[in-house]
Amino acid sequence: MIREATATDVEPAADTLTAAFADYAFTRHTISADRHLERLREFQRIFLAEIGIPHGRVWVSKDLRAVAVWSTPAGDATATLQALLPRLIELAGDRAEAYASAEATMTPHRPTTPTWFLGTVGVDPSAQGRGLGRAVLAPGIESAEAEGTSAFLETSDRRNVHLYRSLGFGVDAEYVLPDGGPRTWAMTREPPTL
Repeated sequence: MIREATATDVEPAADTLTAAFADYAFTRHTISADRHLERLREFQRIFLAEIGIPHGRVWVSKDLRAVAVWSTPAGDATATLQALLPRLIELAGDRAEAYASAEATMTPHRPTTPTWFLGTVGVDPSAQGRGLGRAVLAPGIESAEAEGTSAFLETSDRRNVHLYRSLGFGVDAEYVLPDGGPRTWAMTREPPTL
């Protein structure tokens, strides 16, 4: 069963996302190795509590082993993101410059029109392979489609590209992040046309 997250889900959802992203190329590149998991968890907690729940939509599996966090056109989080930027830079630690250059490289590939933006999605490694990722993504994809709006995401894992293609996303851009960063794909799922 998939449901919308509430504030009481933030801590366990942050744990799930931390486990899912513990060895992810992008977060390893942009968050300091010093206390990496602690920093990563705080990034995820902030994104859930300060962006996803108040300004977007967050879906979780019943057991909180799968989480999807979307920014939506209706929930403008621009001011909140600006206010959080110093904290995010602090959490990046000695990878702050790599974090900034990654963001600068990714920004031109992001949509400039109203879009559902998949900020993060993760499944606890012990629960992977059971369809939870697809299940937790479905409500966001369906909501974007119902609004007639595109959905967008970025991934730095080649294996994810196949999954997202099977969900209707197409690759808009493929590039390597600077400073020794990973290959990254920008992907969009357009709403069906009548």
